[in-house]
Parts: sequence; C-alpha cells; structure tokens
Amino acid sequence: METSLMLKPEFWSDGGVWIGQSDHTEDGSTLADFATRELQAQSMCFFQTSGSEGRRKWVGLAKESLLISARVVNAHFGITERDHWLLALPVHHVGGFGVLARAFASGSAVRRLDGKWDAAAFVQQCTKAGATLASLVPTQVFDLVAAKLNAPKSMRVVLVGGGAMSSELEQAALQLGWPVRRTYGMTETASQVASQTTEGGEMEVLPIWDLSTDDEGVLTVRGEALAKGYAMQENGKWCWEPISAEAGLRTRDRVSLHHDSAWRFLRFMGRESGTVKILGELVALGPIQEQLEAVRLKLGLHQGDAVVCDVADARKESSLVLVVSQVSETDAERLQKGLNETLRPYERIAMRRSVTSIPRSDLGKARLEQLRELL
Repeated sequence: METSLMLKPEFWSDGGVWIGQSDHTEDGSTLADFATRELQAQSMCFFQTSGSEGRRKWVGLAKESLLISARVVNAHFGITERDHWLLALPVHHVGGFGVLARAFASGSAVRRLDGKWDAAAFVQQCTKAGATLASLVPTQVFDLVAAKLNAPKSMRVVLVGGGAMSSELEQAALQLGWPVRRTYGMTETASQVASQTTEGGEMEVLPIWDLSTDDEGVLTVRGEALAKGYAMQENGKWCWEPISAEAGLRTRDRVSLHHDSAWRFLRFMGRESGTVKILGELVALGPIQEQLEAVRLKLGLHQGDAVVCDVADARKESSLVLVVSQVSETDAERLQKGLNETLRPYERIAMRRSVTSIPRSDLGKARLEQLRELL
C-alpha cells in the first residue's frame, strides 16, 4: 500500500485489514484470508516480528491502538503540524509505520527517503526538506557518526529505537549535532513504551502504560495500545494466540523501573533470550555488542560489519565468537584485542570468524540463529 494512503482518514476509519509482510500456508491460504474470515478482524494491522530469534509470527494491532501510541508520542515530544518527518525506516515494521501514524495524528508533513539507506543521502534529503524529525535504528546512527556527518540545523529530535544504543555512540552523535533520544518499545506496544525527552537523560515511561517486573526484572506490559495477539503457522495452517489485556504481555526483556515524584523511568538491562552461560556465569550479549560498537568508534574501524555471537562449547557450555564481514585480518585482530580489554576474563573472545555478510533484519538486528548456522 502506498505511503500516501496511510495518511488519509479513510485508511484509519475503515474496517479493513492491512498486512505489513504477507505469507501463505501450504494450501495457499494467506494471512489476509485468515484474519478476515477466521478472526473476523476489523481495522487491524499485522506486522511480522523483527526479533533475532524464534519462529516467524505476525503481531495484530488495532488501528486505534496505533493512533493511541502516536498521539502520546506526539504529546511527549511536542510534535505538531509545523514538523516535517523524513521517513528512513520500512513501513512494514512498526517503527516506520509509527512515523506515518504520528504524522497523520499531528498533521505534520512526511517525506520518504529516496532509495536504499545511505547516510550521506539521508543528510542531504533532510537538509533539502527542512526535516525536523526522524526515527532511526542504532546501525543508522553509527553510519552517520562513522561518516562524520553533521546534523542539519532544522533537525530537532531523532528517535532511536529497534535496539540498544551505546552511550559512546550516543555521545558521538550528540557531538555532531544529532539530537538523538533513546526509545524503548516493541511491535506489541505499537511503538514506544519509554523514551528520553532530554539529552542524555533517562527514559521516561509514557502515561498509557502500566509496567511491572518479576523477581528477575523481566518486564510485563499492560495498556490500551497493546496488541491483540499473534498470528502464526502450525502444521501448515494459520493459528491465533491472543494476548490477554488483563494479564498483559510478559516480555523477554529485563528492565529496571523507578519513580521520581510523578515521573516513572525505565532502564533496559538486556533480553532473556540474549543471555548465555559461560563457565557457569550468566553473560548478556546485548551489553557486549554495545561494547563492540564503542570499540569500533574508538579505533576508527568504520568499514565492514561485526557482531558477537555465542556458539556451543563442550567445556564451557558456550563461548563467544567475533564475527566480521568485509573487515581486514589486521583490523579484526585490533577489534578483538580492543574488545577483550573491556570484558571480564570468562567473557573474552578467543575465536573470530569472517563471513561474506552478517545476516540482519530490515532494522539492522543480527539474526543470531542464521549466524550460528553459518558458523
């Protein structure tokens, strides 16, 4: 569906179903067929989850939930009809679709980035359009910093989500004038749960969300913008797994929550699925990936791609591997040495591997299951 159609009132008011990325079962039944006939879904959008692990599934969100999220984000950042978005994320993911919802709810203008992602072209088009707002993922921010591209004077907020942004990358972007603001959210919450409003500040929980954690800090989310459930395939047929509005969604994320007067704040600590055991010690891969990003910036190793992946180890249970793509042997060795200087002894990386390309999602997340198969 054309971007312009999503900005028209009839898209949001009709009872139609929109599918971000469609698929079909062995008998040819599509998700649109299943949603319309079996679920009797009305005014819903379906997004394929962009996580790095697990089977494919589609998150079902009411269009009204997407607008509720859009309105609260607009209020959080003072977004009005005077603003201008430059859309640099795919609309079949909730991050890109959320930009269109916010533009519709606020009356702000939106222009889509021409062609594939290119940091220099992004800056040029931002400048030409007088863009004031953008939503990016950390890998895109890294590209801007690596190329030493200054932010256009018109830019007032750049929302960064879809993954954790290291403090080193954040500071480097701020020094180039990019007004980056960390956000935390997921497809199931129609976009943001919490976000920064000030430079370098904590992420404030948006008022539509009721959050709680268990003894291990794993987050449960409740709120009016929460998804209705998941569509997925089992034994060659579509099936539906509802999300209880009362019980909420138990995520796989570990977070820290705290209050300060009337404000609520969230700090992301890592993912359950991104934790491995090495010599009996729990090791979170997310922070190590952030350290890798910081080391690349420190050493000026901007070319190519790199990620840390866990592999099975008969002695240690798991071990970590530095995987690089289009990086010279000398630079890979420097990167490994620099990263190991920041890690605890049992985390240190003894192996590195080179691959043609690191499998990543549209939003830049490393697909660890595919990468383990390559290794």
